[in-house]
Amino acid sequence: MPLDLGTLRSAGSRSRYYSTASNSQNARTLGYRTAFLCHSHKDRIAVEGLLKFFKDQGLHLYVDWMDSEMPEHTNGNTARMIKSRIVEADLFLFLATPNALASRWCPWEIGYADGVKSYDSIFVIPTKEHGKTYGNEYVDIYRYIDESQQGGLAAWYPGRTSGGVVARSL
Repeated sequence: MPLDLGTLRSAGSRSRYYSTASNSQNARTLGYRTAFLCHSHKDRIAVEGLLKFFKDQGLHLYVDWMDSEMPEHTNGNTARMIKSRIVEADLFLFLATPNALASRWCPWEIGYADGVKSYDSIFVIPTKEHGKTYGNEYVDIYRYIDESQQGGLAAWYPGRTSGGVVARSL
């Protein structure tokens, strides 16, 4: 079952997350695996909910709006830096929301990641809201992160009915 956007927003509004590592190398020094989080900036509160959860699981999420080196206004340098951040991260996560699917940047980012990362390092995080599911477009191609019957989140292969624990085993 996809992650509920309302639940993510609620978690994000309760607990503001501030990165403890400025980049992937610093995160690795602190013992974290790293992931580039592809998302829409319109989903900021839901992203903050994910940040705390994944940090607690030992995974540092790179979020471009938290990167002080990113240009203030989008330009060609923004794209070059995003490409670099995708390459340097251990994993690539696509938070599939209506905003991300409508974004010009998110489909470009997952397409770029598909060309430079291994299959086993790309994940979709499908979401749901008001009875509608988002991310179906990609779930049949890539592994995806979903709720586990044992509680928590797990990584699943397309078409399989069992998954593994998220973060430390990714």
